[in-house]
Amino acid sequence: MKSILLREIKSFFGSPIGYLVIAIFLLLNGLFLWVFEGDYNILNSGFADLSPFFTISPWILIFLIPAVTMRSFSDEKKQGTIELLMTKPLSIWQIVNGKFLGAFLLIVIAIIPTFIYVYVISSLGMPEGNIDMGSTMGSYFGLLFLIAGYTSIGIFTSTLSENQIVAFILSVFMCFLFYFGFEGISTFVKGFEDIIAFFGMDYHFKSMSRGVIDTRDVMYFSSITILFLSLTVYKLKSLKS
Repeated sequence: MKSILLREIKSFFGSPIGYLVIAIFLLLNGLFLWVFEGDYNILNSGFADLSPFFTISPWILIFLIPAVTMRSFSDEKKQGTIELLMTKPLSIWQIVNGKFLGAFLLIVIAIIPTFIYVYVISSLGMPEGNIDMGSTMGSYFGLLFLIAGYTSIGIFTSTLSENQIVAFILSVFMCFLFYFGFEGISTFVKGFEDIIAFFGMDYHFKSMSRGVIDTRDVMYFSSITILFLSLTVYKLKSLKS
């Protein structure tokens, strides 16, 4: 698995992909949070918190993570190297986990520079240091689980087609469905709103953003991640047989 992980990291940073993903994520967040006028501008909000960042980041990642994962297996299938990959002395689970961790770590690297936002907002607070660190750290923790969920979906959809654009579109659709789709559907089903919304990532991400790490939220994201990685393994086994 380590060899696959290192191979993925090298491929990301051996081409413009890794640098572009990090730059685009930081640029878009920076523009929305500090430059553009609107609801997400922290300087105009009057509150020393990072809630605007944690509101727009999931939407930006809905497009960025599929862009990273779309080539994971679709490119292997297109180039005919998927059979060669399967002959390596690794289990299919190790191959999938290596691909998953490579993409996951790339996005985490893109998140790390945003910790400077915490310092800046803490410095701007009245009085200085007046920031809800519990909520902020809970939101970062939730964002990591959200990234894992998105990445597992992207890895799975990359096995469905050798066309990277098709894999990208499928991944964006499924990430959107699991993040916002259930909450959107719940508004049309009276009496079952909470039950349906519970199946969406947004519900559990918002719960973590309150600063309280509930085991139900951890179990939800862990289950989504394991489910799509398992589907990826199943799909690859069907290709192998």
